[in-house]
Amino acid sequence: MTPLAAGLGTITTPSISYSAIAPIIVVVAAALVGVFVEVVVPRTERFYVQTGVAILGLIGSFVAVVALHGTSLTTPTPAGTDKPFAGSLAIDPAGLFIQGSILVLAVMAVLLVAERSVDVGSPVVASAAVVVGSADDRRLATSDRVQTEIFPLLMFSVAGMLIFPIANNLILMFVALEVLSLPLYLMAGMARRKRLLSQEAAVKYFLLGAFASAFFLYGLALLYGYADSVDLPDILSASRTSTKSDVLLYLGLALLLVGLLFKAGIAPFHSWTPDVYQGAPTPVTAFMAACTKIAAFGAILRVLFVGFNTSSYDWRPVIWAAAIASMVVGALFGLTQTDVKRILAYSSIAHAGFILVGLTALTKNGIASILFYVLTYGFTTLAAFGLLMVVRDADGEATSLAQWAGMAKKSPIVAVVMTVLLLSQAGIPLTSGFTGKFFLFRAAYHTAGPLVVIALIASAVTAFFYLRIVVLMFFAEPPENGPTISIPGWSTSIALTVGVFVTIFLGVFPQPILDLAGKAAHLTG
Repeated sequence: MTPLAAGLGTITTPSISYSAIAPIIVVVAAALVGVFVEVVVPRTERFYVQTGVAILGLIGSFVAVVALHGTSLTTPTPAGTDKPFAGSLAIDPAGLFIQGSILVLAVMAVLLVAERSVDVGSPVVASAAVVVGSADDRRLATSDRVQTEIFPLLMFSVAGMLIFPIANNLILMFVALEVLSLPLYLMAGMARRKRLLSQEAAVKYFLLGAFASAFFLYGLALLYGYADSVDLPDILSASRTSTKSDVLLYLGLALLLVGLLFKAGIAPFHSWTPDVYQGAPTPVTAFMAACTKIAAFGAILRVLFVGFNTSSYDWRPVIWAAAIASMVVGALFGLTQTDVKRILAYSSIAHAGFILVGLTALTKNGIASILFYVLTYGFTTLAAFGLLMVVRDADGEATSLAQWAGMAKKSPIVAVVMTVLLLSQAGIPLTSGFTGKFFLFRAAYHTAGPLVVIALIASAVTAFFYLRIVVLMFFAEPPENGPTISIPGWSTSIALTVGVFVTIFLGVFPQPILDLAGKAAHLTG
């Protein structure tokens, strides 16, 4: 107890428990070191120092997550005892699994950002502040200079992603949402090639993200008016005992879900996804497609299962509708695309719908299947976007579907690797995509049978545009003046190798990660 001035009584200081947030502290420290590097390290050495700082920071944070796993911090806290940050953060098995997944995939994203062999300099612009088309812009486009500020920006975004899925307090969750989003808005506009398209993507992402954040904040305010608290356990308790009108509760949840569904790229809040995925630098697109989606679904799980568990039969129809909308939009609009990045963007929208199918199960198996699915999807999609970086034409990356025709004759390795990744996205057996879909749909079958049937039909439709790319690569003639295949550097080679290996390994031997996901399927308030 801390005494205050006379007449003001006493307050109880909350337990901080710095060990519980060690993974976040390490990432923030690495980001701050990256900012310091920008000031003191010479430009010629800055790129390599920033790469090392980012990778070491992410690995150190992952070690901290592993160290936390299995400790008393991951077990439910007895009633009446202090929790980390007065219960604002929930250090539980599900949260640690999500944090570990984000960190592993963020390392792969950093390796893609560190690529310097496939283009002059890197996929990142030499100077983002230079006017597009100016003399300086043309000169810098042919130099090996790199905008190394992208590394601390990425690290700050990862820090927000680590907080977002473990926040039990909606204000803290909103702060984490902004911390992870603001660097992404900047990074989306930092492509070296097609600068105007990249900047357009950044502006669209920023404007729509600001609207989504406003919806989240308004929902938070309504829930505070209902429960007199913004802590998820208190909102759950108020939903059981409050005499206030439930209109505030359900309207607040609806507005809250707008912000969360937007960040996960779920229809009908998906409109930013194709444009941003296409315009952003490909390593940044890979980072968003994998890490942001995991963090967003982690937050959705926590909000619905910790704050609104007793209202599950009220919000399940909303999740059903969003799942169907995402699967239909992703499948049908993906069929009409002629750009590989946009195809993968609509694929991510469809996959978001598949993940929501597991959410409707309302069981531990459903949570476990979601944890497994988002991890396997992250590896596959990161590798797929990374592979796009090596197929190039005079304007940069050759993402037009026609340019991938006859790829097997030009580069059999690229064709085979892309085929493996696309088959996993389609859910073909002996890939991690099949294993993830099987356990996801099995978990939901008994409680949402019709939704699983719709998901299976959507999976068959999405398989068409994946297999269309495969057929083009192996059975079509390559175009005249077709793209060239650049040999990737060590960093991209490592990322691609890991992504393909995990995609195959978890399709053949998924049990260790399935067991880990099963043990982690526990959310505490």
